[in-house]
Amino acid sequence: MSDIIAQLEAKRAEAMLGGGQKRIDSQHAKGKLTARERIEILLDEDSFEEIDMYVEHNCVDFGMEKTRIAGDGVVTGSGTINGRLVFVFSQDFTVFGGSLSERHAEKICKVLDNAMKVGAPVIGINDSGGARIQEGVASLGGYADVFQKNVLASGVIPQLSLIMGPCAGGAVYSPAMTDFIFMVKDSSYMFVTGPDVVKTVTNEIVTQEELGGAVTHTTKTSVADVAYENDIEALLAARDFIDFMPLSNREEVPERPTADPWDRLEDSLDTLIPDNANQPYDMHEVIRKMVDEGDFFEVQPSHAGNIICGFGRMEGATVGVVANQPMVLAGCLDINASKKAARFVRYCDAFNIPIVTLVDVPGFLPGTSQEHNGIIKHGAKLLFAYAEATVPKITIITRKAYGGAYDVMASKHLRGDLNYAWPTAEIAVMGAKGAVEIIFRGKTPDEIAERTAEYEARFANPFIAAQKGFIDEVIMPHSTRRRVALGLRKLRNKQLENPWKKHDNIPL
Repeated sequence: MSDIIAQLEAKRAEAMLGGGQKRIDSQHAKGKLTARERIEILLDEDSFEEIDMYVEHNCVDFGMEKTRIAGDGVVTGSGTINGRLVFVFSQDFTVFGGSLSERHAEKICKVLDNAMKVGAPVIGINDSGGARIQEGVASLGGYADVFQKNVLASGVIPQLSLIMGPCAGGAVYSPAMTDFIFMVKDSSYMFVTGPDVVKTVTNEIVTQEELGGAVTHTTKTSVADVAYENDIEALLAARDFIDFMPLSNREEVPERPTADPWDRLEDSLDTLIPDNANQPYDMHEVIRKMVDEGDFFEVQPSHAGNIICGFGRMEGATVGVVANQPMVLAGCLDINASKKAARFVRYCDAFNIPIVTLVDVPGFLPGTSQEHNGIIKHGAKLLFAYAEATVPKITIITRKAYGGAYDVMASKHLRGDLNYAWPTAEIAVMGAKGAVEIIFRGKTPDEIAERTAEYEARFANPFIAAQKGFIDEVIMPHSTRRRVALGLRKLRNKQLENPWKKHDNIPL
């Protein structure tokens, strides 16, 4: 028995060392943590239970049978974050460069299967050189197996990807199909074809960071949600983020105790809206004064800044917040904002997270660039997402709500449950000056000015919409938190089902 125990301990020590101390030192020299160190920071202390520690690859080509390392380049298992169960896999760059083999893929698939069985989030830590070339099509098949699991898990359990090193070629599509992606600046990158191939095919000279670094993907492409300075910052953010998530689509949103009174009044909001209708203000202020303790986790903060999406809590329970941002493009909806918010709304709906929408939108962004790049179809994505959502939806119009953008932003007509307006709200087809110039074309400037004042008196307020029942109540800004909290209490047992269908056909 003692011999077997000694053998077990030796194998365990070998597996824990991964590719060996030299490669671990190399990983540290790049400012990166090892696969196991990342798991230690991510999960509660001593909560990690590893599976498949002794799995080895089955390749016999190109001399691979002479080099077998326990674990085969990925550490898998489960643990807890603040006491709640999560499953995790962490690719180990010290073992064959973290490359994915058939067995490596099977380990990841097992994690996804186990998470689906019990209903718990999966966090994938990606740090891999790609497919293991020595295995040929077997490694490609492994990728496809992982992709299939990602698709089946989508909308069933939350999936978070942390990119903490290279993620190239086919490897990028697994994170791309998960719900959220966090990256690390200067040490992680994602691209389908690398700089060398790009140079060969298109003659473009580009660095890895420019082509697919964290800043590129969180500002230009929207592939990733947030970029962090280092591994530790990203892992601690992942802990905070998972705290907002339900364990699965069958679970209620998590609740945490809060000392923030539900009926807290914020008198400063009464003077937030400037007298000049063209002067911006920061919608973040409204959000932080509405949610518990000002705690708001924004996603994609560096992309499409004209719309804000993120998670907060009301009376301790998670809510999703979507808000136009007047400080960027005057809060107009454009292609990027529509796509960003549509995906966020669909995520919230999939996991039964109530949606609070703050509206100050002058319309869709005009221009040939927007029209020729498909603003019609992309704007329809956001419209579609709000219309199909069955979770509680509370909407507050703070200032402008013009044209089709009024409809799109969770209006009463898209089954908004509670639609409120501040006294400063203006709900109309368009701004007064533009409307009058169309209706009274050819009139003198004095007549135009007179009609504009008349139009403003009639439509530059929320009362016409309230008369028609499109607005449930005109509320004082200072009572916004109280009204939202009460609304969410009322809607807690909301039941609404869409007609049966295999799936919808959202305008992709």
